Amino acid sequence: MTSRRPRDREAERAALRAAADRLLAGTPLRSVSGKLTASELLRESGLRRDVAYGDHKDLVEEFQARVKAQSATPAAMQELADKYAEVKEKLAAITEELAKERAAGATLRRIIAELSLELDQAREELGQSGNVARLPAPRRRVSRQGRGSG
Repeated sequence: MTSRRPRDREAERAALRAAADRLLAGTPLRSVSGKLTASELLRESGLRRDVAYGDHKDLVEEFQARVKAQSATPAAMQELADKYAEVKEKLAAITEELAKERAAGATLRRIIAELSLELDQAREELGQSGNVARLPAPRRRVSRQGRGSG
């Protein structure tokens, strides 16, 4: 027959308190969701349901009261939600600005195309009139380093 180790009720209570503090602070170690529920408290503490509700029901109820007092949102989660809202606003403003810049770029491209066509037309008209002489293309300059040294 194997003997069971005696339960350490104080360690269990300490585990529940620490788990409650971590969940309320938004820094859980075992809970994936971080929700402020009794089930997540048990998952975070590592205790079985029968142990928590059998001997430490007062701590579970205390956690539930603290959750209600905190408006069910951990302070760390509220900070993240506020930061997310701020970043979302900035993103919307930048997206709007980018759309305006893209529209301005498209307008400028259309203007450039029109001016290019007008320039080609003007050059063609000037070339067809007989009294305009074409100037020779400018000569290229030779750089000093390109010349042979003595």
